Amino acid sequence: MADDDAWTTSANEAFVISLVAPGLNGKESKFHPKFTYPIFGDDEEIFGYKDLKINLRYNATDMRPHLDIKYKKKFDPVDDAEALDIKEVLSEYLPEVAFQKAKDFETALANTRDDWTPPGELLTDFKTKVGHFEIWKGSLADPAVKQLIKRIQILVPLFIEGGTAIDVDDTADRWTVFFLYQKKTSPTDPSKSVYVFAGYSTVYRFFFLQLPPSPPATPAATEDDTSAAPLNEDFVLGSSSFDISTLPCRSRISQFLIIPPFQHLSLGSRLYHTIYQEYLSHPPTKEITVEDPNEAFDDMRDINDLRYLRTLPSFQALQINTDAVIPKSGPVPNNIIDQTAAEEVRKAVKITSRQFYRVLEMQLMSLLGEAVRPGIVLGEDEKGKKVGTAMERKEYGLWKLVLKKRLYVHNRDALGQLELEERVEKLGEVVKGVEFDYARLLVKVEDQEERAAEEEDSGESVGLARKRAKVEDAEED
Repeated sequence: MADDDAWTTSANEAFVISLVAPGLNGKESKFHPKFTYPIFGDDEEIFGYKDLKINLRYNATDMRPHLDIKYKKKFDPVDDAEALDIKEVLSEYLPEVAFQKAKDFETALANTRDDWTPPGELLTDFKTKVGHFEIWKGSLADPAVKQLIKRIQILVPLFIEGGTAIDVDDTADRWTVFFLYQKKTSPTDPSKSVYVFAGYSTVYRFFFLQLPPSPPATPAATEDDTSAAPLNEDFVLGSSSFDISTLPCRSRISQFLIIPPFQHLSLGSRLYHTIYQEYLSHPPTKEITVEDPNEAFDDMRDINDLRYLRTLPSFQALQINTDAVIPKSGPVPNNIIDQTAAEEVRKAVKITSRQFYRVLEMQLMSLLGEAVRPGIVLGEDEKGKKVGTAMERKEYGLWKLVLKKRLYVHNRDALGQLELEERVEKLGEVVKGVEFDYARLLVKVEDQEERAAEEEDSGESVGLARKRAKVEDAEED
């Protein structure tokens, strides 16, 4: 075992990723992966080498990769024990160009065109305290977009827990890619710019089947009846004249990544906002969804969604109906919130039901009287808190009924297996946890609103079509 340990290396420590910006005096940004278990196994270890170094260098513009593997000693095979073939393992994640000679990489880096721009179309640009950034949009049908995705896909399992590569050969043209780049002035020619990759996101379109309510029976048509449209017998499903992109769809954010050198700079929020606004104005998209978000992305999404919804008068008009009666038993009243109005807003903003009503609960909680509004202080810190008026307590009770109803429906299967007393207790615990989480997020929202106001005053958001708040970046995102 001691000998095995001597030949075992932490994959996370041995693996180093570098961004080399052409034209910026060879300046490099180096960082380690967050995860390596999808590539090297659950233990995230590599057997068979001493002083192992795995260097994955990228041209920071077009993200051309070069893999360099170095070590002082390699384990000689003994029976079934042999050193891991690192190159073979990584060949499943990197394009062939990554395995060319270092000289080829250096030559390509030096010959990077000074008029190079990211593939696709420029959607927006903005300035922050750390520089000028642009967001570009492209389709996998574009060979340049496909090439770039092939080069960076290894970053998905390295930084997104549970993340997997997309099928770049999907012929349905349902993938859209958004690239985030920092735009720097060339030190050798101020009239030229150098682009540095900062992150990206992919969005997949699913067909959205909308079932209309059951219509009444169609009356029998007469020869003189011109109300019934004739059947177009020339229509052929899948014909070249039919544009599949016009069909109603759900647009799902699949992969979302801001690489380490650019994390915690509010860039994830900028990218998410741009994607959301893009599909909000995309007629075929009926809902904007997210695939398996992690906690960091959830926080960013919650804060951004709430801040955007607060700009809409229709959302602000949604209030708790304090005339509703709190029953001692029985079902929760349906008139605590105007469900019809809420659904109209939800469909207009294209947010999924669970996400929309969570954000609405957050908003309504923020409007509760300070004396009854849940906070992030617990126990002894709440002893001096005021009791609140009877109306404030009623409003809080109604708000909590709305929350309990949604949580019960969402967890019905698990709660249904418990006895009534235990079910009530468990639901109460969940409610307290959600209250704390909402309070935590609302503190962040207030902080981001203040910082956004300062940013607007300082003019740092030049180029943005819409104002956005600063939030912590999702690292997967």
